[in-house]
Amino acid sequence: MGRRRRGVMSETLKYELAKDLGFYNKVQQEGWGGITTKDAGNMVKRAIQIAEQASRGQGRS
Repeated sequence: MGRRRRGVMSETLKYELAKDLGFYNKVQQEGWGGITTKDAGNMVKRAIQIAEQASRGQGRS
């Protein structure tokens, strides 16, 4: 009886981050399971940076 957690990041944001971080092609070819743990960690770090900038009113950069 597997219960699946709802993701915190939208699919749109995840794809945008993958493009920004340079592994979008891998996601397109292999799906999200094809990325490395390091790539996933970098996505989380970047998402946090974007959220912090937004909370300070700086927008994305």
